[in-house]
Amino acid sequence: MLEQKEDEDPGSRWQWLWRRSHKWYLLWLPAGAVLMFVVGIIFWGGFNTILEATNTEAFCISCHEMRDNVYQEYRKTIHFQNPAGVRATCPDCHVPKPWIYKVARKIQATYNELPKKVLGTIDTREKFIAHREELAKDVWAGMKATDSRECRNCHAMTYMDLEKQDKNARKKHAAVLNGELNKTCIDCHKGIAHTLPEDDQPVRGTPASPS
Repeated sequence: MLEQKEDEDPGSRWQWLWRRSHKWYLLWLPAGAVLMFVVGIIFWGGFNTILEATNTEAFCISCHEMRDNVYQEYRKTIHFQNPAGVRATCPDCHVPKPWIYKVARKIQATYNELPKKVLGTIDTREKFIAHREELAKDVWAGMKATDSRECRNCHAMTYMDLEKQDKNARKKHAAVLNGELNKTCIDCHKGIAHTLPEDDQPVRGTPASPS
């Protein structure tokens, strides 16, 4: 019997071991798939939680550059307070609602706007005003490129009651609806929520914090 065991082909032993372990793979595959699914859900949930946390007005004005400058102007406009009580917050105008465009906007902010914060490019009122035209033009260009998509989330020309608008607005909106005027919202409404660069002047001190 001893001699028979010594004469056994080592290859057959590996084949036997492979056949045994191969059966375990049948259990590992579904277990691995379940694990990947759970990890994917956790990652997805965490990513979306962070995405939404950075998509609030509170987050936008957590830095003094925004809180002390454009936010103070916005608080005096109809987008902040109006008879209907309908507010358009910072993300409503500056962050797309469709997920893929929202992520693209966040990536853009990471390499375009975050460095300005880190480097202190606009950390004083004077610096902010000095760069204001450049900043405003970037926003206007982005809105024009999307045909004022974020404006149209709330404002749809097809549902406007033109008869209740003033003569100038009625004329222009009708021309756009009829295809006679190739304009988008931002072409005519640049100063609707913030002061235009040419109307801004350097001031001493910091504007008061919101009450």
